[in-house]
Amino acid sequence: MSRDQDIQLEKDRARYGLLAVVVSNLAIAAVAVFGVWRLNGNESVIIGVLTAAFTAVSSMTTAYLGIKAVSNTAKSLAAATSTHPAETPTPPTQRTP
Repeated sequence: MSRDQDIQLEKDRARYGLLAVVVSNLAIAAVAVFGVWRLNGNESVIIGVLTAAFTAVSSMTTAYLGIKAVSNTAKSLAAATSTHPAETPTPPTQRTP
């Protein structure tokens, strides 16, 4: 695989991963809004539904961003070590008394 193909693949993964997170968050928000609408003003249950929706949205978004950050860090470290291979240490010279 060439470098251009690797870059394009990484862009596609990021794009579709972000799309999946956004669609999931919109679905969670839609279900929460529908649930609040159907509860007819029962405030304690509405607070529970909104809290659960907020938790789900923040967890999903944080997980995506965390995985993406770790992936980017690992990729940059791998690129750095491949361009600068580790030098083999030379043994110290023997000194005679």
